[in-house]
Amino acid sequence: MTSARHAPVVGIAADDVTGATDSVVKFSRAGWSSRLLLGDLLPTSAAPGSALALNSDARALDTASARTATAGAVADLVTAGADRLYLKIDSTMRGSVPAQIAGALDAWQEQHPGCFAVVCPAYPAMGRTVEDGLLRVHGGPVEDSPAGRDPVTPVPTSAFAHLLPGTTTVSLSGSPEQDAQALRQAANGRIVVVNAATDGDLRALAAALVAAGPTAIPAGSAGLAAAMATAWADAGAVRASSEAAPAPQGHRIVVVVSSLHDVARAQTDHLRSRLDPADLRVLQPDAALLDRPDRLAQWAAGELAAPATLPRVVVILSPEPAGDTGLPLSGAEIARSLASVVQQTLDFTDVGALVLVGGDGARAVLDASRAQALRITGAIQEGIPVGVVEGGTAAGKIVVTKAGGFGPVHALSHTITELARTLTPTPAHSLEATS
Repeated sequence: MTSARHAPVVGIAADDVTGATDSVVKFSRAGWSSRLLLGDLLPTSAAPGSALALNSDARALDTASARTATAGAVADLVTAGADRLYLKIDSTMRGSVPAQIAGALDAWQEQHPGCFAVVCPAYPAMGRTVEDGLLRVHGGPVEDSPAGRDPVTPVPTSAFAHLLPGTTTVSLSGSPEQDAQALRQAANGRIVVVNAATDGDLRALAAALVAAGPTAIPAGSAGLAAAMATAWADAGAVRASSEAAPAPQGHRIVVVVSSLHDVARAQTDHLRSRLDPADLRVLQPDAALLDRPDRLAQWAAGELAAPATLPRVVVILSPEPAGDTGLPLSGAEIARSLASVVQQTLDFTDVGALVLVGGDGARAVLDASRAQALRITGAIQEGIPVGVVEGGTAAGKIVVTKAGGFGPVHALSHTITELARTLTPTPAHSLEATS
């Protein structure tokens, strides 16, 4: 890194693990030294030019708990040296977004009195836009998208007047100083929403936020994070090169699908249809085993009894919801049960890479392995970051994370194809998508 003495330290407070990695990878691509912090050992003096992401797990929490959890994450980031804050919220406004914003303001105002939040969850590359105060997914209202049918945190309306009551939605002029002033006035000391339908709109917003200074808290998805990563890097003279990609530890790929989102299930079905059956093994425990650890472990041991015969790709899949009643456990509880199966798999056989689909599952697997950090090295494709585990029983393993609701139907199969090429000296033709 050169000219780093003036570079800021960016703290990213995210509502789940995949959201954290989706955002911090944007900073890695822009030259920042980028990590998702895990475990209890948090840094107290990050180097200038660092981007540190911390997961609050606030998305599915009740209002009071989400506000407290977000405030705690922001306070920890300040302790680690963050002097710029990015609040990562869901691109479709799922979950406890108003409480997350309130918690971020609570903690940030201790260092930056008069702070306010600038909300724009737009992510044009993934079809998410904010137009005329309405949140749209591929042009339609968010409530008509899979986010409106989310089994844990459904979104009932696309109108920000209802999603964030009492806020004003504005459009920008393209003049950073004028827009910064307009944002401050429209926020009226708390929150303002900004329309954005293109990457150019997000870049204009990022320029305005740089002009507004650290009292303005950007609150958005990975779309705005990308624009902020570049704008803050340019303003702070960040010139770091990307950190080296990890060396493979094995050739087997374990895919963990904890998400119940329609998109994640469709991507998993597509993967299963495209791989040769000889290259794929699916481990899907019965729902009745999830709250019985001993029986679940016994079942997994039986499935893994001949580790040498396991194929190159092992999918560990949450049970299907039973009709309208769903599954008997929460998303986090299901994820912890699947994580125990993952740990058994790591104990039984060599694994080169983990693909974690769904925020709850990603958190549970990383927690179970006692990982201390995930060093982000890049992205396999848009919205699918890749990194390497630091600390714990999975140290050195490649990890890919993906939000359950992101990406086209072929996203997971393409990820497996790219990982297979990374993990072997020559392309693994048997794992490439069939036509």
